[in-house]
Amino acid sequence: MTILLKNGTVIDYASRLNQKMDVLVEDTKIVKVEKQINNSADKVIDCTGLMIIPGMIDMHCHLREPGFEYKETIETGSKSAVKGGFTTICPMPNTKPTPDSAIILEQIINEAKRVNLCNVLPYSSVTKGEKGEELVDFDEMKKAGAIAFSDDGMPVVNSKIMREAMIKADELGTFVASHCEEKSVAKGAINAGEVAKKLGVEGVLPEAEEIMAAREIVISETNKVRGHICHISTRTSVAMIRDAKKRGVKITCETCPHYYSFTVKEVLESGTNAKMNPPLREEEDRKAIIKGLQDGTIDAIITDHAPHSEEEKNKPLESAPNGIIGFETALAASITNLIEPKHLSYLDLVRLTSYTPAKLLKLDKKGQIKQGYDADITIFDPTLEYVYEKESIVSKSKNTPFIGKKLKGKVMYTMVGGRIVFENKLS
Repeated sequence: MTILLKNGTVIDYASRLNQKMDVLVEDTKIVKVEKQINNSADKVIDCTGLMIIPGMIDMHCHLREPGFEYKETIETGSKSAVKGGFTTICPMPNTKPTPDSAIILEQIINEAKRVNLCNVLPYSSVTKGEKGEELVDFDEMKKAGAIAFSDDGMPVVNSKIMREAMIKADELGTFVASHCEEKSVAKGAINAGEVAKKLGVEGVLPEAEEIMAAREIVISETNKVRGHICHISTRTSVAMIRDAKKRGVKITCETCPHYYSFTVKEVLESGTNAKMNPPLREEEDRKAIIKGLQDGTIDAIITDHAPHSEEEKNKPLESAPNGIIGFETALAASITNLIEPKHLSYLDLVRLTSYTPAKLLKLDKKGQIKQGYDADITIFDPTLEYVYEKESIVSKSKNTPFIGKKLKGKVMYTMVGGRIVFENKLS
């Protein structure tokens, strides 16, 4: 099967390419990237007015299966992901049972292969049952297909165990993705401050994230091992990671579109659909996140796609679960809140959503539009404006503050391994 993409603007960070090009795909690979390709093909797609980028990679999401299929399944989550332009997703292990043994991890991998929409590369938990007490068999889990290790949703409180985990993961050529939350100061519904006071709820102190982020930096620096900090949200976290990188510490980090799109004030409008962990912060934090994306302090944009049922999210603010869905809005939120205000360029966006995630995950043939690379490709219209409607959501859950918001940019095609797995047939 050959597919020829004609007249699109190719954005490729590795080659700094940002110009009108044709792309020829044969079977699973990209075979040509040239200004004019005249080869015959089984299918020709006119990409005039569209942008062609390496398939987006989400290093951090939640698919809920096994155990919480009423929120999301591997199938519904994959459908949502490809609609959002993601070709590779990495689900976290806070499922039931936890993927803390090879047999459970392999069940997830096999279901993803059955669904066969996007690349699903699951995390193993760091500790058995995500209880923070006993490490999983890192060698076994890596061999079974774990992309990396995390107890996301639960911090590894015991520093000795975290140190051992980070060292062991580094020896295996991978990393631990740390959910940074110091529980003793983390109690609360939303970010501590005026909005929490106005709503009469306990606020989460920013130190809850920052104290644990500092610990991971120390472990990484002292032991000269890789460390990765999940979903950073505060200006102090950004500053600490920036300083650590300047010292040569092997620390990386990620953030989510909601942290540069909203502040805690969004809770006043969207209620529990704007409740997540870490919580939305203040305007100074939002600006610091953008600065971190600009200067390379933040390595990747992830969704932290976290589906919950409407019944759960309809609970009071204090008792409703944390988390929002994010696959279907990540690209548009980034165009609307990063590209349009000229905070970032499209090359920057590709660096953060495709190129660097591929490097961090050691996906050698992904993250670039280049001859010989996997034909994982996202094609989108950067100019299409629309109001994001609940009825359009493919995810099984609908918990997001982006509902009703005006966004710019819409995915038109998603290709995985040379197959068109999503096509937007609506204008």
